[in-house]
Amino acid sequence: MAEWLIQGSIIGTILATIIGAVIGSFGNVVIVRLPQQLQRQWRRDCKLLLEQPLAEPEQQAFNIAVPRSHCPNCQTTLSWYDNIPLVSQLLLGSRCRHCKAPIAARYAIIEALSAALFGALAWYQGVNLDSICFAIVGFGLLLLFMIDAEHQLLPDVLTLGLLWLVLWWSAIGGPIAPEQAIIGAVAGYLSLWSVYWLFKALTGKDGLGFGDFKLLALITAMTGITLLPVTIILSSVVGALFGGLLLIKNGRSQPIPFGPFLIVAGIISYFYGQPMLTAYWQWLLS
Repeated sequence: MAEWLIQGSIIGTILATIIGAVIGSFGNVVIVRLPQQLQRQWRRDCKLLLEQPLAEPEQQAFNIAVPRSHCPNCQTTLSWYDNIPLVSQLLLGSRCRHCKAPIAARYAIIEALSAALFGALAWYQGVNLDSICFAIVGFGLLLLFMIDAEHQLLPDVLTLGLLWLVLWWSAIGGPIAPEQAIIGAVAGYLSLWSVYWLFKALTGKDGLGFGDFKLLALITAMTGITLLPVTIILSSVVGALFGGLLLIKNGRSQPIPFGPFLIVAGIISYFYGQPMLTAYWQWLLS
């Protein structure tokens, strides 16, 4: 069995891919329910603070596990054989078995991306502490990307949980030294925090959400402070281009989530940031 855990093991890679697809299915539940759960809790807390009565739906339990998975259109509870990652959608033709309403492609995409992430890590790194931590961080960033894209929300339970994982990982011999991870996290947070307050002082508006500060702290804890400029510049340029396209299309400005741009820029920085910095300095000094 130990042979399944080594780098390049076909059986280990297949098992990791299957596990990744199952975890991706759970991730779809988190993407849909966690924002709803937080919003329900915030409304509940406000009503309790104002001593207002709670409506009956607000008194019912609602979280990641309750109620069971169901069709959002007809509310029919799904059987286990309709919840098999990727396979069920393929067999059902991406439609609900009961009401024939279409199933959003996003569910299959998340499951496929999660399966590919876990499978690739098992193939190239084997199953070890580093690959497991990489899988958790990568999967967590995928969830944050989708939640922010759909709800303009970066839940602290995910962002801060991943940040503490990265700091702990660095302390026990991860890919980045502990001092680099800590300095990077602090610098990442303070950089966007400073931009937020400067923008607010100049315009009187909120240009960023506080969740973006924490997300950049997480990303820079992984990349180190030296790649912070790469992440900020890439995310800002792509975000500005995307916002400009929306302005041209809709004829008016509208708020857009910054988290997805930070995540994509952070991934690029992690893998290609150092060569990009080196090429830039060589060009500047030539």
